[in-house]
Amino acid sequence: MVSVLILAAAGAAVAVLLLALRLWVVLHSRVLEPRQSLSLLVVAGSGGHTTEILRLLEHLSNAYSPRHYIIADTDEMSAHKINSFERNRADRDPSTMVLCNGPGTCVPVCISALLLGILGIKKVIIVYVESICRVEHLSLSGKILFHLSDYFIVQWPALKEKYPKSVYLGRIV
Repeated sequence: MVSVLILAAAGAAVAVLLLALRLWVVLHSRVLEPRQSLSLLVVAGSGGHTTEILRLLEHLSNAYSPRHYIIADTDEMSAHKINSFERNRADRDPSTMVLCNGPGTCVPVCISALLLGILGIKKVIIVYVESICRVEHLSLSGKILFHLSDYFIVQWPALKEKYPKSVYLGRIV
């Protein structure tokens, strides 16, 4: 009986070690290949988040298509804005990129996307754009996703100084 418990504990330790190794490989293999197109998953938040993300999308080329959105069930205004923005889009290809800008709902989506890579199912690029209203400190979503995103974009030089891994492009919305 004791030998069975020892064997089970050793197996569990090996499984945890392999999972930790896979997580490290996914987080540190950030080599991205140029592509003709890239499907896009956009996480919309209520209030100004939807307006900001739609302004971002206005400046993306058609190479970022199809576009898929995650919207809270209770956020009818964002759904209306997105429907009018995307009237002619109806593709259902699996997404390979997540673009988000701070709503709390984007955290579980990004973690799920990261899990796809950890499990070896699909590499999903996570691009996080910190909201324009965050001048000196990151939002809670930003603090969480700073370490998990492939690209972390800030819109103020003070944030670039505090978070050197971030990308400062100036004001983009």
